[in-house]
Amino acid sequence: MMSKDEILGEFRAAGALLEGHFILSSGLRSAQYLQCARVLMDPKRAERLCAALAEKVRDEIGGEFDLVVSPAMGGVIVGYEMGRQLGCPAIFFERVEGALQLRRGFEIPNGARCLMVEDIVTTGLSSRECIAGIRDHGGEVAGAACLIDRSAGSADVGAPLVALAELKIETWEPDKVPPELAAIAPVKPGSRGLRK
Repeated sequence: MMSKDEILGEFRAAGALLEGHFILSSGLRSAQYLQCARVLMDPKRAERLCAALAEKVRDEIGGEFDLVVSPAMGGVIVGYEMGRQLGCPAIFFERVEGALQLRRGFEIPNGARCLMVEDIVTTGLSSRECIAGIRDHGGEVAGAACLIDRSAGSADVGAPLVALAELKIETWEPDKVPPELAAIAPVKPGSRGLRK
């Protein structure tokens, strides 16, 4: 099992743990940002991290899975690798006109035992949407997993969540940003636009 220091070391080595003034997809502000795409761009690093997460999922959730299901964009690579590690297919929901939908001929067989997988959980909104989609399509949600739980356990994703590591990164409303952070020009590093 990887330690939290080893896990965060992988993020630092990949240049994926950023420092600055960031605008999150929720509109909140943060002084740190995890750019998970950078840590997953190295197949060997993705394999190491997902192998450790799969081991934790087996220990904490157990059983076999019929499908790994992820929300796109961030969950696609980690979902694929988790499917490989757990020996089952991996599919993903895509955001179409603001709502997650299955496309590309993906289906969830009725009663399929599913694991919802994300890269990073912050508020849990995408995870909850994906879990609702799994259930709407007739799947059973055995649990959820992510590489990093940024909420340090406070986000409710709608199912038991197994995180490879937890990290509490403080966030602020835009008008409540500390002065030292307000002095830095904010950037929007994520893959999604701001939510309205």
